[in-house]
Amino acid sequence: MSDAAVQAKTGKDWKQWFAVLDKAGARKMSHQEIVKYLHEHEGVGPWWQQMVTVSYEQARGLRDVHQKPAGYEISVSRTINAPVAKLFRAFTVAKSRNGWLQEDGLTIRGSVPNKSVRITWSDQKTSVVVAFVSKGDNKTQVVAQHSKLPNAKASQKMKAFWGDALDRLRTAI
Repeated sequence: MSDAAVQAKTGKDWKQWFAVLDKAGARKMSHQEIVKYLHEHEGVGPWWQQMVTVSYEQARGLRDVHQKPAGYEISVSRTINAPVAKLFRAFTVAKSRNGWLQEDGLTIRGSVPNKSVRITWSDQKTSVVVAFVSKGDNKTQVVAQHSKLPNAKASQKMKAFWGDALDRLRTAI
């Protein structure tokens, strides 16, 4: 996010926020403590508390890119020339899914027809949420969000995996 955007919404740019947090001793604070500080001492709203905290942690080397409190999380999206219902079936019908996903042992935990699918990944430790957003009669954005990944290397691997998988889906439909 640009300096101009953060300053327009919070009154400070990134350099100013990082200086405020450095002065407050945030390098030695937990994520929750930084958020609490921003709320109590700087009057920052909930969404911006998280944005400023995560950006600070990443800038100061306290958090890796894609790192979340429960592990690492990646997100990959593609816009595909197909209706939502067809793409939803490509994920929820095993025969359709096996033609492009190339992953055995996953479990669909739940779904909202033509909106989302919740999946326990084949490792039985990580989770995937797939969202479908209609972009017209014959165009859909598919977003795969894979969470609870154990480390940065796994998140990079799965980001590449999902990019390739959604590209295969695009050509399979």
